[in-house]
Amino acid sequence: MSETVRLTVGQAVIRFLVHQYVESDGEEMRLIAGAFGIFGHGNVAGIGQALLQNELDPDADGGHMPYIMPRNEQGMVNAAAAYAKSMNRRQTWMCTSSIGPGALNMVTGAAVATTNRLPVLLFPSDQFATRYPDPVLQQVEDPASPLTAATDCFRPVSRFFDRIERPEQLVPSLMAAMRVLTDPVDTGAVTVALPQDVQAEAFDFPVEFFAKRVWRIRRPAPEQVAIERAAEIIRGAKKPLVVAGGGVIYSLASEELRAFASATGIPVSDTQAGKGAINFDHECAVGGVGSTGAKSANLLAEEADVVIGIGTRYSDFTTASHTQFRNPDVKFVNINVGAFDAAKHAAEMVVADAREALVSLTAALDGYRVDEEYTGRIAELREEWARLTDECYHRDHGPLPAQTEVFGALNELMGDDDVVINAAGSMPGDLQALWRAKTPKQYHLEYAFSCMGYEIPAAMGVKLALPDSEVVAIVGDGTYQMLPMEIATIVQEGLKVIFVLLQNHGFASIGGLSESHGSQRFGTRYRKGGGEAHNAEGELLPVDIAANAESWGIKVLRVNGIEEFKAAYQEAAAYDRSVMIHIETDLMGPNPPGTSWWDVPISETSRISSTQEAREWYEEKKQPQRHYLR
Repeated sequence: MSETVRLTVGQAVIRFLVHQYVESDGEEMRLIAGAFGIFGHGNVAGIGQALLQNELDPDADGGHMPYIMPRNEQGMVNAAAAYAKSMNRRQTWMCTSSIGPGALNMVTGAAVATTNRLPVLLFPSDQFATRYPDPVLQQVEDPASPLTAATDCFRPVSRFFDRIERPEQLVPSLMAAMRVLTDPVDTGAVTVALPQDVQAEAFDFPVEFFAKRVWRIRRPAPEQVAIERAAEIIRGAKKPLVVAGGGVIYSLASEELRAFASATGIPVSDTQAGKGAINFDHECAVGGVGSTGAKSANLLAEEADVVIGIGTRYSDFTTASHTQFRNPDVKFVNINVGAFDAAKHAAEMVVADAREALVSLTAALDGYRVDEEYTGRIAELREEWARLTDECYHRDHGPLPAQTEVFGALNELMGDDDVVINAAGSMPGDLQALWRAKTPKQYHLEYAFSCMGYEIPAAMGVKLALPDSEVVAIVGDGTYQMLPMEIATIVQEGLKVIFVLLQNHGFASIGGLSESHGSQRFGTRYRKGGGEAHNAEGELLPVDIAANAESWGIKVLRVNGIEEFKAAYQEAAAYDRSVMIHIETDLMGPNPPGTSWWDVPISETSRISSTQEAREWYEEKKQPQRHYLR
């Protein structure tokens, strides 16, 4: 018989994880960097006890599992996802919670990770497997089936889900979990639900289960025939355009993308996840594409006869809800590590790692280059958008500055390897259109799930991943009020983050969307009163977010105007602890000029004239919409 060691399930989880490593391009690191955990009756004596035991005697487990105590379950998963993004999906954190509300608080974070294809490992606690104390505190009962549990909610937002009801099930389950976490195609949230009684149950686990394992991040090479077919299509193109997505960054293919663009002259646009894949000052970089893109990229996208998608999933913002690529004869060539994304828009598929495919495709296109007329148009559009960006960055708008002026100051003050973080609202749109990213790490936007409340916990995750970078989280007053509590965790861990709080007393993004779609900014302002007052200017709420932030234990600099903001940033950068810069901005903008569209349906019938007018506009904008099929 093989040698065994008697451990509880919780103890076995920790001992297993400290022995799991990843290898990519010859570099080896541990897969799970540490544990976030919020304890309740479901896990305090299970996983919690195992983490305590590891902290007291890490050598007995063969390694230490660092532990951090967050304040909110959704926040800790967001932090783990942000960490994984900053580490190019090579490393992440585990998260453990109690049952019931603690577990379900992680579901939104799981969706953030899965939609963004970021690995996170979740251990929500569960009801008793034995069912003796049934129903246990916080258990959700289903009269139709005792098998139903609250943790079933994780199934649609997880790339892998299991529930461990017997200790021996842990062995194949964790092995499968590691496969998914390290798979460049299938990665996302991995959820292993642990009934609270099973966590504490002992079992004789085989010693070989805890041997060091190195999981290699695959770089699948492209089929030569696929490269040849893709090259043939591109050689026939007069106005090709690259759409660079997050896959370029995760595969560390920025150098190869620059070489491809330099050799062919093909312009490169970017998605939210792909910004920085090519440096903004490269002669072929034309900026963000789609609903929140730059005019330089969007005009080229409208005319493109071949679109080369590299590592993109083509979200509706990238395609402007299928109105962006307007050439009736447009063809798609998609390079993606996953066939699911490579096949979109009836494309010529190159299923491969982005870096490997770019090297092969550049070689196959040897001698090909776009003509001088197209090169001239690219340069002209780049120059025009650069002028407009400068205008947005230096508007001298008053009496309150536009948020684009704050972004301009940050873009000019932050270093190439510093990181700007944002997620939801109008800010991602302005940032994708305007931000000048020089490196792949500088631009950190969560826009697959666009989750309000992401920015503050994400800042913690990014700082843990990149301790030498200045981490700047831009936070609106709306998103701040949804998930501010991880500031306390940041203070607790002694992390240095700069928060930029834009106070505009409402939801700028959804307010603008509401107004443009005939709903008159209803319910989007923070104002006193109720009922009809939700649609009025009203009196500002006496909410002091700066004071609230100070109560979490950080320094707050209150500033008025852009010059004071610039001075405050310099002070914050020199400070050795976390700082928030609080600045009021104009709720009404102005924002960069829109050059594309996003499909948000407007009521087909209404008694309100503004809605009726908006519906007419909507029907006109919808006309170019079509499936990209040939």
